[in-house]
Amino acid sequence: MAADHNNDHRVGFRPVRDEVDETLSIEGDFPQWLSGTLLRNGPGTWHAGRQPLNHWFDGFAMLRRFRIDGGDGEVAYRNRFLDSGAYTYAREHGELGYREFATDPPTGPLGRLGRLRRLRSPNFTDNACVDVCRVGDRYLATTESPLVTEIDPRSLESGRRFEFGGFADTYTVHPHYDFDRGELVGYGTSFGGSESGYTLYSIPDGTEDVSVIGEVESDPPGYVHSFALTPNYIVLAEPPFVPSRRRLLTGSSVIDGYEWQPERGSRFHVVDRESGDVLARHRVAPFFCFHHINAFEREREGGGDSDDGVGGQGEIVLDLAAFEDASVTEALSLRRLVSAEPSPPAAELRRYCLPAPGSSRRGVESETLYPGHVELPAIDYANRNTHDYRYAYGVSNRERPPESFQNQLVKVDVRERDAVTWDESYAYPGEPVFVPAPDRGDDADGRNEDDGVILSVTLDAGAERSFLLVLDAATFQERARAWCPHPIPFGFHGQFYADGEERPTRSMA
Repeated sequence: MAADHNNDHRVGFRPVRDEVDETLSIEGDFPQWLSGTLLRNGPGTWHAGRQPLNHWFDGFAMLRRFRIDGGDGEVAYRNRFLDSGAYTYAREHGELGYREFATDPPTGPLGRLGRLRRLRSPNFTDNACVDVCRVGDRYLATTESPLVTEIDPRSLESGRRFEFGGFADTYTVHPHYDFDRGELVGYGTSFGGSESGYTLYSIPDGTEDVSVIGEVESDPPGYVHSFALTPNYIVLAEPPFVPSRRRLLTGSSVIDGYEWQPERGSRFHVVDRESGDVLARHRVAPFFCFHHINAFEREREGGGDSDDGVGGQGEIVLDLAAFEDASVTEALSLRRLVSAEPSPPAAELRRYCLPAPGSSRRGVESETLYPGHVELPAIDYANRNTHDYRYAYGVSNRERPPESFQNQLVKVDVRERDAVTWDESYAYPGEPVFVPAPDRGDDADGRNEDDGVILSVTLDAGAERSFLLVLDAATFQERARAWCPHPIPFGFHGQFYADGEERPTRSMA
């Protein structure tokens, strides 16, 4: 039976009306050590004047800030729309002026011919509604466009438009941060003939200097949203979801110009982080992926004396949230999501084991660690990213297969292959962010890896309000919640900036 519109997930797709700044009421107890700022990003409205937008990813960016003082037991909340050129144009003209993920501005008679140039058009949006990132001393609201916007992390005021890189047509919103090397690592994608492919880059701490690591040729490049990083390698998992000249001519948006071509298979491009050389390419059965979970190097048992993941039976272990195909991009259209039973495709937590360059192994092995659904994944990023790990967290669904929007949180033990969940009637949690407790005392077997809390902005559709949920990561039981004054539209990603820390506690890659 379809749920009442007043108390189901559709409340999370209502536009927000007010920008507020207030202290929240709290139930339960926040840990005294938890002090810092949770910055999140996501859509605030899906209309440009009278023009409705088509997709969850198209909405105009609204920043959310939770200032947490665990010692005083206070949480302050602020939200503010990002003053992007795209948002300003829509307010002033009552229609879309820039190309979004699945919605194009109104076009004239020659509009369709111009679609062939969409992927490289300077009219691509600066509506940075996906994540936040720190580059040098700047805080940025980001999207896959090279045009992102500087923000003030306290007031959420928008600053100047920041053109990132300048060497690609789109950029990942999920750069990795390497705590050991003190650098940000990412990639950009270029479309068009001999230039097609991916450019890998790094940015050292404290600077905005972008250094090119290397290039990966691919014509045409696939839709790659995130990637894997290990101490020695960068791995791009490229799905067979690629631009099609025919679909670019006939489709109504950029993403409509992509086509699923399963005969290509999915490809792993393995790149040396030092030289930038492509060391290996592997082809596997087709799958689609938005988000990676973690990757690391290891030597298989009985594989020799090497302990650095290379030579002998060395392998690259890569975990991600895998969909069977790219139909999820259509399933996340607003037309589908605002139905009573959206029934989105499910992603499983899948592991791929690639032979490390120089290994005597051949072929790629894969296995399912958790059948899903799992998405918007997180780990203990600061301590476990690029290293062997035990726990992954994500949004999930009580139903198998999903019949509703994400309605529970899941904690997966990737070693024991089991999981625990948190859910509540009429509750729709957002991306989990793991914040480690101080003085963790980790040891080699990682038994304290879940010593910390999970933060998740959660919609209570029955109360028509959102709250900041705090779970004990070890027990996965609720510790506290802080009630917001309104329902916050479903967002995407964010970072927790602990007081006194230079680098954020990242939600994911």
